[in-house]
Amino acid sequence: MKILFATLHAKYVHSSLALPYLAAAVADLEGIESQILELTVNEQPDQLLARLFALDADALFFSCYIWNTELTLKLASDLKKLAPRTRIVLGGPEVSFGSFELMARNPAIDCIVRGEGEESCRELLSAWRDATSLEELAGITYRDGDEVIANPERAALAELDSIPSPFAAGLVDLEKPLTYYETSRGCPFSCAFCLSSVERGVRSFSAERIERDLEILIAAGARTVKLVDRTFNYDARRADRIWRLILEKNSSATFHFEIAAELLTDENLALLAQVPPGQFRFEIGVQSAGEATLAQVERNMSLAKLNERVARLIRETSVTVHLDLVAGLPGEGFPGFLGSLQGLFDLAPDHIQVEPLKVLKGTAMRGIARKEGYAYAEAAPYKILSTPWLDFWEIRRIETVSRLVEQYYNSGRFVASLAVLAEKAPLSQVLAEAAVWFEAQGVAGQLSLAVLFEKLWEFAGERLAGGERERLRDALCFDYCKVGYPGGARPAFLTLQEEPAGAPPRLCKGGKDERVRYYRRSFARDYRNNPWQEGAVVLTFWYRSAPGAGLSVEVIGEDVS
Repeated sequence: MKILFATLHAKYVHSSLALPYLAAAVADLEGIESQILELTVNEQPDQLLARLFALDADALFFSCYIWNTELTLKLASDLKKLAPRTRIVLGGPEVSFGSFELMARNPAIDCIVRGEGEESCRELLSAWRDATSLEELAGITYRDGDEVIANPERAALAELDSIPSPFAAGLVDLEKPLTYYETSRGCPFSCAFCLSSVERGVRSFSAERIERDLEILIAAGARTVKLVDRTFNYDARRADRIWRLILEKNSSATFHFEIAAELLTDENLALLAQVPPGQFRFEIGVQSAGEATLAQVERNMSLAKLNERVARLIRETSVTVHLDLVAGLPGEGFPGFLGSLQGLFDLAPDHIQVEPLKVLKGTAMRGIARKEGYAYAEAAPYKILSTPWLDFWEIRRIETVSRLVEQYYNSGRFVASLAVLAEKAPLSQVLAEAAVWFEAQGVAGQLSLAVLFEKLWEFAGERLAGGERERLRDALCFDYCKVGYPGGARPAFLTLQEEPAGAPPRLCKGGKDERVRYYRRSFARDYRNNPWQEGAVVLTFWYRSAPGAGLSVEVIGEDVS
């Protein structure tokens, strides 16, 4: 039998972890020849269909998620018409719940593997190869003539090491910029909005297996390794062992972990203080600053301890810190959302992500949504439309605030400007007002950096006057000059200044093939320091660029107070 494991990624840079695991699990089955095909939703549907059909598989296994299931079902329907004898199987989190109804609506689907798939896929292929019954095969929903039959659930694998390593088998594409990896399955928490809450407890691969896999990834030159463990540091000592191993072996890869900050120990923080800049990224789900809200969705944690540990992480280590917020949880209205967002701004992480709640299939949040009267989209990604505490327009406003957080705060290009704006009002309130202004102006989508600077000046300029307006202009000029050489069309806030006598030419010759420019300007304060040093200063920005090296900006100051 020729088997094809396929999926449709949201972006080309993404890679699959599920498919290599399945291919490794069936690799030793006699009479089974498998292949992995990773596609994207951005390709033309006809081209996708042609690529799938050309491989002439006896069975095609699709890995399904909220971003690709609709297109996958369309492709499956067309493939069945072209190759009616090809068996089509779906698996993944998006189809593991409501599988009976999904198959009833989609006659092209022959089988759905629910939940963990390694054992189920292996047994399914063995049964098809040997022409035996599927009646005793746990964890699947299958078609038998005109009937759809859902077999009992399959118990989770007790020993994860029984799954062959897809990395050792060479089944993972390590050439892509992003590689997914897991050291455990499950989560110690039971948050109602998260699919991980469906499984109780955590299972880990052995320390020996993890060490072998990590050595393969590092030796292969993996660039960014994203661990998909739902709570990587559920066991503090285990986390320390793995982090220490990476620090000893790694030279250039960046590792991304999802952690629970409140579980970080003093020993963890001491070790993390040794991590070089840029090597570790931590994603931390804060979700809300409302204790009552978190209690309603069973997110059991101490907010005070979480905030204290995040503050220490930022202060004492070079780990890149990314904080998540979910808007629309029970009991939280728009003012509550702004309070939660401000709590994250006060911690000053590297990145903040804000997303409206998704009421995912299979989660306890579906029951809460029915009880409380939520309205949410019936199609993936099941985003909320309104809640008893947020109307539709407030949710739209939150989405605009989220976009502004991404474009202004997360970009790191507006540090001084945002700090000045936050002197007048909390930054969350400033961005909420900016969201109203941007919507009224019809400004949306991805904007160029130059337009972002212009729009921030237009928005804030209407609200500030006199000294406050000039203070913002000064900060904007500094941020703008740090981005790149201020040549060509100048933004309205960048006033011309007379060039000092005896200044060198603006375009200089640097090292081999290096282009060097400078720009000198006086400022009311020195923004290079935190806190700022008040008093006039002349800053010279040196811009160096060379082929393949990008642009570097060095700022040199001269006190003139």
